[in-house]
Amino acid sequence: MGIISEAFPPKPTFNPERDIPDLSGKVIIVTGGNTGIGKQTIQVLLSKNAKVYMAARSKAKAEAAIAELKRVTGKDALFLQLDLADLDSITKSANEFMSKEPALHILFNNGGVMIPPLEQLTSDGYDLQFGTNVLGHAHFTLCLLPALRQGAKSSSDGKARVVNTSSNAADLIKKIDFDTLRDSTKRQKLGRVDLYSQSKLGNVVFSNELAKRYASEGIISHSLNPGAIKTDLQRHAPSLLVRIFGWTLRPVEFGALTQLWVGTSPETIKTNGGYFIPWARVGKTPKGALNSEVGPKLWNWIEEQRKGHL
Repeated sequence: MGIISEAFPPKPTFNPERDIPDLSGKVIIVTGGNTGIGKQTIQVLLSKNAKVYMAARSKAKAEAAIAELKRVTGKDALFLQLDLADLDSITKSANEFMSKEPALHILFNNGGVMIPPLEQLTSDGYDLQFGTNVLGHAHFTLCLLPALRQGAKSSSDGKARVVNTSSNAADLIKKIDFDTLRDSTKRQKLGRVDLYSQSKLGNVVFSNELAKRYASEGIISHSLNPGAIKTDLQRHAPSLLVRIFGWTLRPVEFGALTQLWVGTSPETIKTNGGYFIPWARVGKTPKGALNSEVGPKLWNWIEEQRKGHL
């Protein structure tokens, strides 16, 4: 397919209003759901009668988004406090959710950061992009495994889904350099654009490894490129990049299409470990994720970082 064809996809054939079934009884979490693609995703899910938790760091921003969604859909999303840049906060968030809900049917790992200032790190000292986009979501997902297992058992199709939002930036880097995941000279040299690409590759690698390890328990994991979408993510992007590529950016309604399809379609539940591209199409896995050694290596690294935060 390639980056160019993904940047200029054909007209979508998937229509959420028409093609998403009634989701009554489904419990769903969307991370980063107070803005952008996540907020649009929640709007559609609410309109289909799902019970949706908006996982976000800022309670004030989340409550404002929930109020707006109530005006549009007539339905209430539920706030779940989540700071993806703080491992202890993530553990607390997952436990809070599981104290309220026995089952989780769909987890949209949608939130993230893009090209922030290089000096910014997570609370635990990781590169902010990899620590938030990859490690934060991985820790959250693994903390929620009991609820996902129960979600699979309580679903008519025997499946729970994890939808990991990546980017076509995953195609721009060949490997994960584990020496750059905490601050170091190598991390500084790699630079914030490549660090972003590395984190998006990490999303795909984690998604694929999760699919392999938990398929037998009914947990389906996919990753995707949502497309070039105009959101708050671009606030840290170099102004030259914004001027050059800004005209290709689409509204958030387009950005939610692929992950809504992946998360709700009967077609995508038949596969596991897939990679999907705009708008709601099957894509080719980024080459950097095809190395058979990178999945287990990343998984082991993630498990090592989680120690002391469970």
